[in-house]
Amino acid sequence: MKIRKDDTVEVISGDDKGARGKVNTALPKEERVVVAGVNLVKKHQRRTSSVRTQTGIIEREAPISVSNVALVCPHCSKATRVAYQVAPDGSKARVCRKCGETIE
Repeated sequence: MKIRKDDTVEVISGDDKGARGKVNTALPKEERVVVAGVNLVKKHQRRTSSVRTQTGIIEREAPISVSNVALVCPHCSKATRVAYQVAPDGSKARVCRKCGETIE
Protein backbone atom coordinates (compact mmCIF):
# COMPACT_ATOMS: atom_id res chain seq x y z
CA MET A 1 0.00 0.00 0.00
CA LYS A 2 1.42 3.36 -1.02
CA ILE A 3 -0.22 5.36 1.78
CA ARG A 4 1.16 5.02 5.29
CA LYS A 5 0.41 6.21 8.80
CA ASP A 6 1.01 9.96 9.43
CA ASP A 7 0.72 10.82 5.70
CA THR A 8 -1.51 13.74 4.75
CA VAL A 9 -4.19 12.67 2.28
CA GLU A 10 -7.07 14.27 0.36
CA VAL A 11 -10.39 12.54 -0.19
CA ILE A 12 -11.07 12.34 -3.94
CA SER A 13 -14.54 10.75 -3.91
CA GLY A 14 -17.49 10.28 -1.61
CA ASP A 15 -19.35 12.50 0.86
CA ASP A 16 -16.14 14.05 2.24
CA LYS A 17 -14.65 14.88 -1.18
CA GLY A 18 -12.00 17.60 -0.94
CA ALA A 19 -11.31 17.10 2.78
CA ARG A 20 -7.71 16.75 3.88
CA GLY A 21 -6.50 14.95 6.96
CA LYS A 22 -3.76 12.91 8.54
CA VAL A 23 -3.83 9.11 8.36
CA ASN A 24 -4.32 7.78 11.92
CA THR A 25 -4.31 4.08 11.01
CA ALA A 26 -3.42 2.14 7.88
CA LEU A 27 -5.09 -1.24 7.39
CA PRO A 28 -3.17 -2.85 4.49
CA LYS A 29 -4.96 -6.23 4.56
CA GLU A 30 -8.35 -4.56 4.10
CA GLU A 31 -6.88 -1.80 1.85
CA ARG A 32 -8.40 0.89 4.05
CA VAL A 33 -7.17 3.89 6.04
CA VAL A 34 -8.59 5.85 8.97
CA VAL A 35 -8.27 9.60 8.33
CA ALA A 36 -8.68 12.22 11.07
CA GLY A 37 -11.94 14.16 10.69
CA VAL A 38 -13.15 12.18 7.66
CA ASN A 39 -15.95 9.59 7.35
CA LEU A 40 -17.40 10.31 10.79
CA VAL A 41 -20.00 7.80 11.97
CA LYS A 42 -22.15 7.69 15.08
CA LYS A 43 -21.76 4.59 17.20
CA HIS A 44 -24.30 3.70 19.88
CA GLN A 45 -22.11 2.51 22.75
CA ARG A 46 -23.74 0.79 25.71
CA ARG A 47 -22.22 0.37 29.13
CA THR A 48 -20.10 -2.75 29.58
CA SER A 49 -19.71 -4.40 33.01
CA SER A 50 -17.07 -2.67 35.13
CA VAL A 51 -14.80 -1.31 32.39
CA ARG A 52 -14.93 2.49 32.25
CA THR A 53 -15.78 3.35 28.67
CA GLN A 54 -17.60 6.28 27.17
CA THR A 55 -21.29 5.49 26.80
CA GLY A 56 -24.08 6.95 24.67
CA ILE A 57 -23.75 8.07 21.09
CA ILE A 58 -20.09 8.40 20.15
CA GLU A 59 -18.88 10.04 16.93
CA ARG A 60 -15.71 8.48 15.54
CA GLU A 61 -13.82 8.00 12.28
CA ALA A 62 -14.54 4.89 10.25
CA PRO A 63 -12.11 3.37 7.74
CA ILE A 64 -12.26 4.62 4.16
CA SER A 65 -11.04 2.77 1.09
CA VAL A 66 -7.51 3.65 0.05
CA SER A 67 -8.75 4.07 -3.54
CA ASN A 68 -10.84 7.07 -2.41
CA VAL A 69 -7.88 9.06 -1.08
CA ALA A 70 -4.81 10.59 -2.71
CA LEU A 71 -1.52 11.40 -1.03
CA VAL A 72 -0.74 15.11 -0.64
CA CYS A 73 2.86 15.93 -1.52
CA PRO A 74 4.56 17.87 1.30
CA HIS A 75 6.62 19.85 -1.23
CA CYS A 76 4.03 20.99 -3.80
CA SER A 77 0.87 20.58 -1.60
CA LYS A 78 -1.03 18.84 -4.40
CA ALA A 79 -2.90 15.55 -4.32
CA THR A 80 -0.77 13.16 -6.32
CA ARG A 81 -0.17 9.55 -7.19
CA VAL A 82 2.92 7.84 -5.82
CA ALA A 83 5.82 6.43 -7.81
CA TYR A 84 8.72 4.39 -6.50
CA GLN A 85 12.34 5.11 -7.33
CA VAL A 86 15.07 2.57 -6.62
CA ALA A 87 18.41 4.06 -5.54
CA PRO A 88 21.72 2.53 -6.67
CA ASP A 89 22.18 1.04 -3.18
CA GLY A 90 18.90 -0.89 -3.61
CA SER A 91 16.66 1.19 -1.34
CA LYS A 92 13.19 2.21 -2.54
CA ALA A 93 11.78 5.70 -2.03
CA ARG A 94 8.32 7.12 -2.69
CA VAL A 95 8.32 9.94 -5.25
CA CYS A 96 5.69 12.57 -6.13
CA ARG A 97 4.44 12.18 -9.71
CA LYS A 98 3.81 15.92 -10.09
CA CYS A 99 7.00 17.55 -8.80
CA GLY A 100 9.41 14.59 -8.68
CA GLU A 101 10.48 15.17 -5.06
CA THR A 102 11.03 12.32 -2.62
CA ILE A 103 8.22 11.86 -0.08
CA GLU A 104 9.26 11.00 3.50
